[in-house]
Amino acid sequence: MSSKVGQIKQILQLLEINTPGIEASAIVSLQGLPIVSAMPAGVNDDVVAAMTAAVLSVGEKALQELQKGKLVKILIEGEKGYIIMTTVGQNAILTVLAKHSSNLGLIFLTMRQTAQKIAALLTD
Repeated sequence: MSSKVGQIKQILQLLEINTPGIEASAIVSLQGLPIVSAMPAGVNDDVVAAMTAAVLSVGEKALQELQKGKLVKILIEGEKGYIIMTTVGQNAILTVLAKHSSNLGLIFLTMRQTAQKIAALLTD
């Protein structure tokens, strides 16, 4: 698994380097545990993972209750930027922190591509 963790970390680093506006990213389990994180210093990975799983769970329940289908992504907009979450296969979540001036269309595209790559690694 450690080689997979290294590969996932490299994929997250490339996501941040190649996508303008992305400041940080993490892969967390559906149970709220950090798998791989590329968060800035001073950010608690455990807290990010727990909050991500909680928000995703509430989003999925809301969609189910309101009959809006399967969750694709969650976007939280704050005064200083975005938190964007999307599922990675059946067992994980990709969370990205992005600047307010970001091109969201580009970020959504690269997040989808990144999630597919990581899902393939997690299912091997």
